[in-house]
Amino acid sequence: MARYDTKQILINQSSTDFSNDLSMAAEINENHLLIIEDDQGRKEFSLEQPVYSIGRDRECNIRLMSQFVSRRHATLVRLPREHNTYSYYYRIVDGDAKGKPSSNGLMINGRKMPAHDLKNEDEIVFGPQVRAIYYLLRNSQRLGQTDSSEYDITLINPGMTEDLEDLVD
Repeated sequence: MARYDTKQILINQSSTDFSNDLSMAAEINENHLLIIEDDQGRKEFSLEQPVYSIGRDRECNIRLMSQFVSRRHATLVRLPREHNTYSYYYRIVDGDAKGKPSSNGLMINGRKMPAHDLKNEDEIVFGPQVRAIYYLLRNSQRLGQTDSSEYDITLINPGMTEDLEDLVD
């Protein structure tokens, strides 16, 4: 197996100030979601931080419960999109932030890869029966506006209620 420099993959293209990250996500209305399935069931993680550690270790930000997962199996790093300073994406890298790869590696969309820039509905397999699906949810609405589907309004003909009262009596 070819060794690679995880630190270089993590650091490459990521020298950006993330001080206003949460407000930027709110302005662009992007939500990054990771849904994990492991030996203990299904868990959802809303991704907002610049870096996440993923693995079996208690210290990991996203903990996976399986004997087939390394203590520090993978690292998620948030990076800015080139064309839009208010938008970002996540890169998943095999192993820990210091460059030590996991024992079993990562399968992303059926292919073993040392790193991958996540796209909507990418599937990450960490081991047998341990997987994650990444979702990028975009809402093009402006803040303060609501969608008409947000309110379910059912119009009732007044004559219909009289018929229902007859049935109850």
